[in-house]
Amino acid sequence: MSGGPTLALVAPEGPAVAPERIVLGLPLARRTVLAARRGGFSRVTVVGATPALAAALEGAGAELVTQAPPGAVLLSWNVVAQTKQMKELAAGAASTGVPVASPADLPRAETFLLKGLIKDTEGFMSRYFDRAISLAVSRRLAGTRITPNQMTLIAVAIGVAGAPFFLSQRPAVQIVGGLLFLLHSILDGCDGELARLKFQESRWGGILDFWGDNVVHMAVFAAMAVGLARATGEDWPLACGASAVLGTAASAWVVHQRTMTGPKDGPLFTSVATRRETTVSRIADALSRRDFIYLVLIMSAFGKADWFIVLAAVAVPAFFLALLVVAWNDRRVARSVS
Repeated sequence: MSGGPTLALVAPEGPAVAPERIVLGLPLARRTVLAARRGGFSRVTVVGATPALAAALEGAGAELVTQAPPGAVLLSWNVVAQTKQMKELAAGAASTGVPVASPADLPRAETFLLKGLIKDTEGFMSRYFDRAISLAVSRRLAGTRITPNQMTLIAVAIGVAGAPFFLSQRPAVQIVGGLLFLLHSILDGCDGELARLKFQESRWGGILDFWGDNVVHMAVFAAMAVGLARATGEDWPLACGASAVLGTAASAWVVHQRTMTGPKDGPLFTSVATRRETTVSRIADALSRRDFIYLVLIMSAFGKADWFIVLAAVAVPAFFLALLVVAWNDRRVARSVS
């Protein structure tokens, strides 16, 4: 970040809560400093910090000064801003965010931060249902010692625990599996939310989350295949299960190799395409969304969730082939540019 702009946090002119006031697990001013560092400011200073504020900022990478450095971008320390707004501010745009003048402003500031965690690439049910629950959970966990990686392991454990329920043909049993599968998907959003709220994003956390999801999917597909084979007395469901499980593993390996190896800035995984979007890459991204879990839940109500493996046996290999096409297109574009 050397050579970037300097930010100076200054006392607001009007009323404001204490800068060390906790907002979603972090002192208000510390959250602003960390967001500024992520947003592109190479230097972040805090003017006139009290001993309490200095303690709250320890290790955050802020300099405590008596006056703002010349040419620094000024921002009141009671303004809650996301990394996105800090990037815009570093680029010269007007400051945005939610000023916290009193405790009554805290819920609005928290909602502002939480809504900023919703990705543009969310599926329909994920955006309008799953996130409503996961954000409510993350809001309550932000002030605890639960780490994003611990949340990942909890979600994976729930998903794997739901897989054996698909061995049964009874609707009541399958519904339990479907609900656990859905709960895994919902809580799986909490790890990334906590990571961004606490500024604890890590490459290892992203890889753990990614492979944890795929382990759950493979466990569920395998259980569905065995359950359907037992119900029909035939072997073909096992072939469907092998297709879905192997296709999932192969697709995960391709994505991992293309987007999770080597140095990379920003989010660990945002798209199956590494260079530019194409029709195929958009389709592949859409297929990677997890709205299909709601279909599994609906089929569970009729004791037919295991028949989903027939669809997965076709859809998952098709997704793998789409990834190969995207990889080929990215390589072709790279060669044309070079």
